[in-house]
Amino acid sequence: MIEGDLLVWRDGAAGRLRLNRPRALNALTHDMALGIEKALLEWRDDDAVKLVVIDAAGDRAFCAGGDIQQIHALGKAGDYEPARRFWAEEYRMNAGIANYPKPYVALMDGITMGGGVGVSAHGSHRVVTERTVLAMPEVGIGFLPDVGGTWLLSRAPGRIGYYLGMTGTRMDAADAIYAGFADSYIESGRLEAFAARLAETGEADAAVAEFATKPPASALAAARAEIDDAFGQPDPRAIAGRLQVMAGEGSDWAASTLKALRRAAPLSVASTFEALRRAEGFSSVEECLALEYRFSHRVLGGHDFLEGVRAAVIDKDRNPQWQPDRLEDVTPEMVESMLGPLGDAEWAAR
Repeated sequence: MIEGDLLVWRDGAAGRLRLNRPRALNALTHDMALGIEKALLEWRDDDAVKLVVIDAAGDRAFCAGGDIQQIHALGKAGDYEPARRFWAEEYRMNAGIANYPKPYVALMDGITMGGGVGVSAHGSHRVVTERTVLAMPEVGIGFLPDVGGTWLLSRAPGRIGYYLGMTGTRMDAADAIYAGFADSYIESGRLEAFAARLAETGEADAAVAEFATKPPASALAAARAEIDDAFGQPDPRAIAGRLQVMAGEGSDWAASTLKALRRAAPLSVASTFEALRRAEGFSSVEECLALEYRFSHRVLGGHDFLEGVRAAVIDKDRNPQWQPDRLEDVTPEMVESMLGPLGDAEWAAR
């Protein structure tokens, strides 16, 4: 077994990966991302490894995201290249999971956000539990749904993906399955036995069929009509306007959603809308990752990400001062300045 922040070992027919930073909610570091990629490459051509299982230490979180405090420190120091390398290599690992030729079973038990989605929701067998809390909350820190998140969000039913990406709304297990971020529901108390069956048999489909049960009803599905109405508008400002009208007509959902939209970084909200619009026309997760990288490559040189991380996890005052501070003040040129081509710095899977 390889020890440290990422545990890597063989267990019968399974290659096992365990995120092992429970005190940091298993936040993903650069070395962890590289370790996952290295293990997957080694197991890909090993006939004794029939499938891969990824889980995490502790009861609270599968993975709460990337290590944004470390990235914030680099940005404040003006040292952008290590963060850019992290994102580029993390995205390469995400693409490797999406294209992995063997079953990749992710046990998304507990908090699963941002980078945690990237190491799980691109797998072939995605398991959620009664403890799952899943989100792509990047707009709340001046960022954009990345790690292939725009691929997943753009393929959610109706306008669900726009709603989730532009507000950072959290999902439970049933919502995650409905939105296309997960496949199966297994109670957390049965995960150990489930993993043992995978190691014993090497048969992912059969093990899921044995252990999975029907999830509760999805609140997202119940709200689908309102979501499609509001987020089916042609641009972010029109979405905010429609939510305002719906709230005035008595919709509590619209009122709370409008607050969430207004709380997020306006440039991130508008950039997420545009990224999802483009992603609808893409045919691969790699195209989405390349678009996301344009934003992440530039983000440390701007204001909102450093300010968002400061307000959320450094000073914890929850009072970010965005630039611009209103959705109405975001121009198409601002969005293009984040999503336009990078020239020689463009991301590629290899």
